[in-house]
Amino acid sequence: MSYDRLCELASRLPGIESGTCYGTPALRVKGKFLLRLKEDAETVAIKVPMDDREVLLQADPRVFYITDHYRGYPAILLRLPEIDESQLAHLLELAWRFVAPPRLRAAFDAAAADQVPASRQKTSTSSA
Repeated sequence: MSYDRLCELASRLPGIESGTCYGTPALRVKGKFLLRLKEDAETVAIKVPMDDREVLLQADPRVFYITDHYRGYPAILLRLPEIDESQLAHLLELAWRFVAPPRLRAAFDAAAADQVPASRQKTSTSSA
């Protein structure tokens, strides 16, 4: 996986902005830090909820890890060469939801609900 491909996947989420952080490429959501490419150009630091971080660390230590620097911070490090596209897409949305403002999340969810085919939407029936 390349950082360029990561950026392509992230661009599908609203409010994504490119920039830099500590002199390396980074992405933000409406100005809030989302992720950054580390100096080795193969590691990404990405913001995630602490509970999810622990699950990721246990589930796939080949891809995910932390250093002492990140231990008390809601973020995880990932190895770009080791992560697959579907795993990265899921992680990007998880991180985006963690960082994105509530109105942006609500608008995203509403747009996604509008795109669900009628045959897949739940219908409720009431009995009289």
